Amino acid sequence: MEHVLQDMSERMGRTTNAPLKVFLVEDSADVRDLIMESLAEIPGVELAGYAETEQEAAAHLENETYDVLILDIQLKQGNGMNLLQSLARSGKKSHDELKIIFSNHVSATYRRVGLQCGVQFFFDKSSEFTKLRSLIERLSGKGDGLASSRRYTSA
Repeated sequence: MEHVLQDMSERMGRTTNAPLKVFLVEDSADVRDLIMESLAEIPGVELAGYAETEQEAAAHLENETYDVLILDIQLKQGNGMNLLQSLARSGKKSHDELKIIFSNHVSATYRRVGLQCGVQFFFDKSSEFTKLRSLIERLSGKGDGLASSRRYTSA
């Protein structure tokens, strides 16, 4: 697992001194605040921004620099899967960013589409918040987490 994290860090072009920039797409203010507060507690992690809707996220992501994209599937307007598909079609990003779905919608269909759109991790919002935090800690180089994160692999 350690080599997976190292590969991701190298692919994202991260240096040990550069902050890990996270962009969050989440429409629930309570969940968004919880994630943002948790990220703020992790040394070496910086919030690059957030959005509540698919359209708002698309506009921000076109211009923002970020290493990690955390997104929900169901949003107030639009959804995260459409956003991922739009990002993949646009070709504007280098696709080196780590994509994480953090959602209550954990069906096999969403997971399959997520994989097709470059999602590397998929966490159940109702039960895997600590796994999400552990992953971010590991990516920042400041934690020991990721013991049992679900990483997508090609079949």
